Amino acid sequence: MSPDLYFALTLIVKMAVTAAFVVGATMTAERAGPLVGGLVATLPLGAGPVYVFLAADHGADFIAQSAINSLAINLDNVIFALTYALLAQRRSLAVSLTVALVVWTALAWTAHVIQWTVTVAFLANVAVLGVSIALARPLRHVKIPPVRTYWYDLALRAAMVATLVGITVSLSFRIGPGGSGILAVFPIILISVMLILHRRVGGKPTAAVMANAVLGLVGFAFACVVLHFAASAFGSAIGLALALSTSVAWGLFVFSARRRGFDL
Repeated sequence: MSPDLYFALTLIVKMAVTAAFVVGATMTAERAGPLVGGLVATLPLGAGPVYVFLAADHGADFIAQSAINSLAINLDNVIFALTYALLAQRRSLAVSLTVALVVWTALAWTAHVIQWTVTVAFLANVAVLGVSIALARPLRHVKIPPVRTYWYDLALRAAMVATLVGITVSLSFRIGPGGSGILAVFPIILISVMLILHRRVGGKPTAAVMANAVLGLVGFAFACVVLHFAASAFGSAIGLALALSTSVAWGLFVFSARRRGFDL
């Protein structure tokens, strides 16, 4: 088998597996309310598989460096989710999502030209998350009416995620760890939730999911830090496993605290 054909076949498999995984996870999120929806949407459902595939093609140092850029872009994802949540209180899906994407793109371009260290990126996350969580808190508690999922919803989500995986893996050899770290955490899951829910249940319920997602992205920030240090020390496989465990643990902590009456 030629190298080009092998690459094409493996890329198709990677795209299909990731899309199927994300579709199943987002279906669960939509039916569990804004808190669980926001927490599940910020698990590394899109970034995780992309990083696994990147790890198969690159060394641990590449993954560790990419994690720094993913941590920096997490700032953009926080502001992206908050921007949408604030606008969706009164604005249409088109306006809310378009403005949020313009903001994300501008911030991502700025982040790409900055030489980040893990310390600077983490401290920036602390500052931005602190302000964003406070602004998002009043928007969290809106009930989501029952949602029926149609086949074209699933097809849309699958296509979006598969496209992201295909672009990131294909370009990773050209754009390096910095660009790969940015593309790996492009907010494809958040966008898919916005596109599906806003049209069916309205802006405020969808905004509640995004407001809870701001809190969920705290766990992703911790996961990026863990991935950076663990990949360097123990290799990509252990680093990725510990990063996933960190993100899941944060989600469970927030869910447990909210169940006990603590509004984090």
